[in-house]
Amino acid sequence: MKNALHTHTELLGLIGHPIKHTFSPMMHNVASQLLDLDYLYLPFDISHADLSEGIAGLKVLGFKGFNVTVPHKEAIFSLLDTVSEEAVIIGAVNCVVNDGGTLHGYNTDAFGVHYVLDTYREEITGSPVMIFGAGGASRSAVYTLIRHYRPSVIHIVNRTIQRAEQIALHFKQQMHYDGIVAHEQEPVTTDNIMKSCKLIINTTTLGMTPLTEDSPVSSAAGFTDNQIVFDMVYNPVNTQFLQMAESQGAITVGGIKMLVAQGAKSFELWTGKQMPVNEIYDTLLKYLNP
Repeated sequence: MKNALHTHTELLGLIGHPIKHTFSPMMHNVASQLLDLDYLYLPFDISHADLSEGIAGLKVLGFKGFNVTVPHKEAIFSLLDTVSEEAVIIGAVNCVVNDGGTLHGYNTDAFGVHYVLDTYREEITGSPVMIFGAGGASRSAVYTLIRHYRPSVIHIVNRTIQRAEQIALHFKQQMHYDGIVAHEQEPVTTDNIMKSCKLIINTTTLGMTPLTEDSPVSSAAGFTDNQIVFDMVYNPVNTQFLQMAESQGAITVGGIKMLVAQGAKSFELWTGKQMPVNEIYDTLLKYLNP
């Protein structure tokens, strides 16, 4: 960014709704400054109804690329010229590269999930897993688990069972994996399933600032000291969900590592440069934990 905006400054962005509490602009703009690159990353709150016009606007303005977040990761497919094979298998796009007016879609969330989970490869591989949520982030988690860890079963718990069932069918067709079980969220059933799982992942936005008292679960009853619990929410660092898991002795992982890892992969696609991930991680952690 070089502390100024020029006619040759390359523009990057984020589209989603809502995006008020995102830290992606901080991450990418700090990375550009550290590498002395003339890039500027801007967030845009775009509703589903305005998605097509929003994408057209970014394209006309010559944005080099942009990230895609809730709720557009699936809806954006029809607005892209090409989509990577991995993103097609996942069924979600979170990164777009604008190559001279041709829009290419990618999924870097899967890289971020794998970056976080690989530390626990031995414990996770072949074990039962539970995922809260059935959106684009959930799809990235399911893909990563099947490809790298082959769980014995993946339980997907969602407010509406139909969305979870759609994911189960999608990955049965795309990856020939028949181990996904869909559940509508109900406290007693959810707690019992959680107790049987080695890994529990929250892919929803429940608990994110400013609604920090929210959580996918209302009590710690389903957590045990034999679990790894990963919350994709990164603000706050220690969510209500993670606090409940910690109270029962579970190993907990927050969302900052995934945020930085997927961001680094997007950054590389746009700039061809390696993001200084350690410096960015420390910067975000200090900001969120002053």
